Amino acid sequence: MIRGFLGLLLIVSAIAVLAQNASAAAETARPASSTASPASARDGQHDFDWEFGKWHTHLWRLKQPLSGSKEWVEYDGTTIVRKIWDGRANLVELEVDGPTHIEALNLRLYNPETQKWSLNFASSKAGTLGTPTVGEFKNGRGEFYDQENFNGRPVLVRFIISDIKTESCKFEQSFSADGGKTWEVNWIAIDTRVKE
Repeated sequence: MIRGFLGLLLIVSAIAVLAQNASAAAETARPASSTASPASARDGQHDFDWEFGKWHTHLWRLKQPLSGSKEWVEYDGTTIVRKIWDGRANLVELEVDGPTHIEALNLRLYNPETQKWSLNFASSKAGTLGTPTVGEFKNGRGEFYDQENFNGRPVLVRFIISDIKTESCKFEQSFSADGGKTWEVNWIAIDTRVKE
């Protein structure tokens, strides 16, 4: 009986050692890409830190997008960007005057899973958040996209943040009615930091 028990114990121990060796061999056989740490992925949660504060905004808006019109209107005013959640979100308040008065806000939220930002725009005129544009920064340039309806037809929306400097930056929105083959710019804003 003891001899049978010792034999069984020896067999179970041998199986355990073999299983452990097979597991270690499988681990070392994996390609480097599958064992790479997720921490090596780019963390963009502080992409907008440069923008916190008060800015003077000069804005050009295409009066009738996607109509063939080339008539632009100009606005001047202020943008204030506030940090939320230690930079993983921020709130942009825009107030400009021109042919009309525009009050708007943009709630920007960072998604740590996708490592992308969603930009959620609302105007005081509509009183609701629009479709978020989603994207990220690469090489000092932010690109964000979504699909919306504009005047009853589907359009792609592209929002670009570029020319980022300590004291100034540029924002540009474009629509595409042909699936992204061509783009028509309809909103350009140049922000200059207000010294306080």
